[in-house]
Formats: sequence, structure tokens, C-alpha cells
Amino acid sequence: MKLFRTPKDIVFGSGALEYLKQIKGKKAFIVSDKTMEDIGFVKKIADYLKLAGLETQAFCEVTPDPTREISEKGAAQMQVFSPDWIVALGGGSSIDAAKAMWVLYEYPDITWETVFTATPELRKKAKMIAIATTSGTGSEATCAAVITNSNVEPHFKEVIASPEVLPDIAIADPDLAAKMPPKVTAATGMDVLTHAIESYTSIAATVIDKSLAMSAIKMVFESLPKAYADGRNIAAREEMHTASLMAGMAFTNSFLGIVHSLAHQLGSVFGIPHGAANSLMLPYVIKFNSIAVSDLYAEIAKAIDISFTDKKDAVNKLVDAIFELQTDIELASTIKEYGIDEKQFNDTLDALAKNAYNDICVYCNPRVPSIQDMKNLYIEAFYGNK
Repeated sequence: MKLFRTPKDIVFGSGALEYLKQIKGKKAFIVSDKTMEDIGFVKKIADYLKLAGLETQAFCEVTPDPTREISEKGAAQMQVFSPDWIVALGGGSSIDAAKAMWVLYEYPDITWETVFTATPELRKKAKMIAIATTSGTGSEATCAAVITNSNVEPHFKEVIASPEVLPDIAIADPDLAAKMPPKVTAATGMDVLTHAIESYTSIAATVIDKSLAMSAIKMVFESLPKAYADGRNIAAREEMHTASLMAGMAFTNSFLGIVHSLAHQLGSVFGIPHGAANSLMLPYVIKFNSIAVSDLYAEIAKAIDISFTDKKDAVNKLVDAIFELQTDIELASTIKEYGIDEKQFNDTLDALAKNAYNDICVYCNPRVPSIQDMKNLYIEAFYGNK
């Protein structure tokens, strides 16, 4: 028996925000960040909810790579306001933070260990609406949230992986993504590609997951360069926003792989944006995994019209295509290009590799890695061993 989970309602396409006017409830707590507040998106969401008759309150203090502390702060404000809807607005950071706040709101005395290892039943106090403003994380349609533990050195990311944190309603309106700057478009777009490729090659992937993932892969290669070159290209924006949603639906059911395990640590230790960190690690992990799943990488290469002679050639050309895409959208292809010096890298390498090895995303990777494998992959990505 196989199970496929999605939000109860998925609303997508231009004008999808209008759906908020149909929400029935009393109070909505909006979780977002300062940028969304400054450009007027938070007010726009609040206005729609007020038209539906809901009282609103906003928490706009989420930062990239949200921490336990910011989650606790938002949850404390929820306790006072007592919402029956939590509305997450933003990219993965805001949506993931809102998911963590949701758990803490419903269970004020819960420990973080329980949050991560045995997430309890939710929806006793509130339901969730997740509104994506970036074409990247797919968190609006996933059963996961990534939270940074900043209480230890080096910092590391922990994952809430539970169907309990799957939003009830996912809204993907490409009109919101139109304001993404090119740098964010590039990084979040590579996040979509990584989600899709890791989903397609996961040991837990089903035919439904693979179908969604492959469609997303083709859409990224077709539309990401266009969306990056011209943010006003609404057709490309809509394709990328849809691809992000589809990849999210795929990987929340198939799970991910070690690209994410490795990228999580690059974000928490060095502050490399999540999508950019995934982009860095993806080509090297494909080569590492190809021993186990070269046939699947060949299928991907064929789908994006790469000509090849055999599976090994397909893998090499797929990796080349990813490096070429990185160049087209002006993303770095090595860790050191993010200003990380060699000593700083080497001083943290053992901890990086250990934490990556212990990351939950390891479990469905098609090839079982060792801690030494993780170190080797980091070293390749640092120096750019193509």
C-alpha cells in the first residue's frame, strides 16, 4: 500500500490570493518577514482576510534560516492572540517558522526533542494556510520544516518531518513571485531543481512522485533562465511557481537525499542561502549517486533533450548542463566563492560532515554515504573539482 499526501486545497495561478476572501474563521495570525511587510504583501493578505470577517495580527520577524528562538517568540504571541488560522506568507523560512510556531502554540509545554522526533497531533487550536512568495522551497505543500539550532557551535539545522505540519491550504500565486530579485530567483529556482531531482531518485519515490518531479525538472530548465533574465516574464514566473509547488508535492512524499543534508549545514554554519547551497552540492552528489542510479539520471538527461552514448555519458552531460545553468543565472559553483576561506572551511569540515551524515535527508538517498563520503563531497564543492 502506498500513500500520497497533499494539502486539502491547493490554489494556484494568477489571482489565487482571492481565495482568502472565502476563509471561514475568527482570527488569523500572519507569520512573515520584514521584506514582505515593507512591500505591502502582509497588508494585502490581512485585507483579504478582513474581507472574510477575520481579525488579524502579524508577526514579521522571521529571518533566513529561522531559529528555535524566533519560533518560540512567534508562538508566545500566538498564545495571547488565540488564532484559529495560522497564515504563513513568504519563502521557506517564513513557512517553516510558522510550522514550528504552530506546534509550540498547540503544545506550549512541548520540548524541542519531541517537536522533532514525535510531532503530536495538530489542529486542535488552529489550521494553516501557506502562501508561497518564492518559486523555490515548495514548503507550502510539504510535511517538513527546517529550524536552525543556534544554541550550539557550529550551528546546525534540524528537520520537523511529520504529516501534522502539512498545511491545510496551499496558495501559489505567481503574481507574488514577480517581485523576487534576480539573485533570489536564481537560488530558489535551483532549490526547485534539487527537490525534483532528489525526489525522482529517492529510494521511496513512487510513480506519482516521479511524474511530478520530472515535470518540474523540465519546467526549471525551460523557464528558470527566462525568469532570471526578465522578472516581468509572467509566463516564466508562473511556470517556476508551478514547478516549485509540484516539486514540493513530490518530495514531501518521496523524501529527499544528501544534497539537502549537505546544504543544510552550509546554510547554518556559513550562511549560504539554502537554494544556493543546494545548487553547489547538486552536481557532485549526482556523480556520487550515479554508481547506484545512473539509469534514473539518464532518464532525466533524455527528458531535457540531452544526447548521450551511454549512462555514464548521460550523467556527465547532465552535470555539465547543471553547471551551464548555474553560469546562465550567475550562481557560484564552489563554496569558496561565497567568501569562505580555506582555514575556516577546514576547521569546521569534521563537524559539517558529521552533522550532514546525521541529517534526516540521508535516509532516502539512493546510495548510502559514510561520514568520509560527506567530507569528500564538501571538499570537491569547495575547490570546484568538476
